[in-house]
Amino acid sequence: MGPKKDSDKGKAKRKTVRTTIELKKEIIAKYESGVRVSDLASQYEMAKSTISTILNHKEVLKKADAAMGVTAISKQRPQIMEEMEKLLLIFTKEKMLSGDSISEALICEKALQIYEDLLKTTGGESASSFTFKASKGWFEKFRHRTGIHRITRHGEAASSDKAAAVKYVTEFSETIKAEEYVPEQVFNCDETGLFWKKLPANTYITKEETKMPGHKPMKDRLTLLLCANASGDCKIKPLLVYHSDNPRVFKRNNIIKTKLPVMWRANTKSWVTRQFFAEWIHEVFAPQVKAYLIEKKLQLKCLLVMDNAPAHPPGLEDDLTDEYSFIKVKFLPPNTTPLLQPMDQQVIANFKKLYTKALFRKCFDVTCDTQLTLREFWKDHFNILNCVNIIDQAWGNVTYRTLKSAWRKLWPECVPERDFEGFQYEAGPSTAAVIPAGTCTTEENAVMEDILSMGRSMGIEVNREDIDELVEGHSSELTTEELLYLQQQQQQDLVQEQESSEDEDVREEASSAVINDMCAKWGELQAFVEKYHPDTAVSNRAVIIFNDTVMAHFRKIVQKRQKQLTMDRFLLKEKRKATAQPDSPPRKRERREKTPEGALPSVIMEGDSPSKE
Repeated sequence: MGPKKDSDKGKAKRKTVRTTIELKKEIIAKYESGVRVSDLASQYEMAKSTISTILNHKEVLKKADAAMGVTAISKQRPQIMEEMEKLLLIFTKEKMLSGDSISEALICEKALQIYEDLLKTTGGESASSFTFKASKGWFEKFRHRTGIHRITRHGEAASSDKAAAVKYVTEFSETIKAEEYVPEQVFNCDETGLFWKKLPANTYITKEETKMPGHKPMKDRLTLLLCANASGDCKIKPLLVYHSDNPRVFKRNNIIKTKLPVMWRANTKSWVTRQFFAEWIHEVFAPQVKAYLIEKKLQLKCLLVMDNAPAHPPGLEDDLTDEYSFIKVKFLPPNTTPLLQPMDQQVIANFKKLYTKALFRKCFDVTCDTQLTLREFWKDHFNILNCVNIIDQAWGNVTYRTLKSAWRKLWPECVPERDFEGFQYEAGPSTAAVIPAGTCTTEENAVMEDILSMGRSMGIEVNREDIDELVEGHSSELTTEELLYLQQQQQQDLVQEQESSEDEDVREEASSAVINDMCAKWGELQAFVEKYHPDTAVSNRAVIIFNDTVMAHFRKIVQKRQKQLTMDRFLLKEKRKATAQPDSPPRKRERREKTPEGALPSVIMEGDSPSKE
């Protein structure tokens, strides 16, 4: 008996890949825009029969609203689960990109909260026979589908925060003494979110809006980067990141953004990116600090203290020009921001109270000096330009004492005894920390009284608890309603970005082949970074930022060109029909490609150059 033939010898083994719902929708969209089955099979490295099977179910797939990574539509998996996971993905990205730690317990807890909130909204009809428990099995599947596998599973980092903070205080003190820094030369910066069009929950305007259809509780959000020195007498121009680069009110008032009291930058998610941070350092921070030190006749040396947020590049010093090489950077240890970060020691909280006070003052002045009611002003006239002016006013009103006493935990030697008035020391000198003896300082009491007084004058009944809740709400975790609004806002911003890109300066464009090649290489690079980079949290956030802000742009270009190519072919065909002689036979015959049942056939004119099938 002869040797057994190896029937598989020389044959390439087909790689089995489960296609996600998202990718199936992309294939359907390309097919409907004119791309042929054979071309799709070649592009996605699938058999034509697989593409045909996807197209056979296109009506069901197009209606599916699946979460990221889902590969099949299950009857046992209600639509509410898909919506919950999409909002949960937004929540986790927001936490990671803001530099916050996330854990399995936190994700599961937030998933249950979102699910219950959506269940109340939908009435529970779609999930009447389904019970969601946020189990470990669900978490593992969600983690694998979305790639959110870089999380803190236990409490090691949190448990070591205090010890790391105590150790860092000693190291920081030694650095200050060795380099002979004075408070005027030491700066700190930190980012914070601001819901700039949000009133206290108990005001009648907020209550009325909540009852209105289409209510958007989040209103609008921006990110601010605030910075000042330890002596409290040098405030740096803030960086403001908004979701629109050129709001309508800017166009209407011919606003020159470089002359605003903030450095204006924009992206669809209102995030501070490394690019924005580097631009702020080179264009705002470094020049302003240099001018300040020269004016004060101090030695040109500066220490910038900041946390390890993903927007803060670790090699910042190396990127500075020789002119600004006097700036040195020192990073706080991970998970010590609440304990040590000066801007987090009542500076940002006081700024937000002063913002609320200035906001109430603006409302009060408008209702007194014009015929507008508070409802009319708030609904039709309060805009982002008003917000920028109020931010400038509030930041300007943050006091010297507030800025200086914020360093009491990290650098207590630089804070005079009198600035500790109203505070008490914790036991043990090694902690180098103090805690408030009361709930409010004299300054905070005065601000609160002004807010409450103006509120009463406008018929707004609010109390101290309402204001505290509003201030805390700026930095608290996003609610389900806010996540829904953020998702909607991001989709709208993407559409506006596509429309506005047509007005941008003409630049050299890459060919579709080059873009597709680069996208493939980006996928390889992403896999390499995620596998081998030692700091998985940093690499994951960097990949998310680059993918969402850079590569998405080029994918849109290819999609737009494909649609344009289909339209050009259609117009050429119509032109040929119009110019053909009515009595003469057609010079070209149409050949229809075999397509799945129920799908529209693609038309190819003889003489064209279709790809080989």
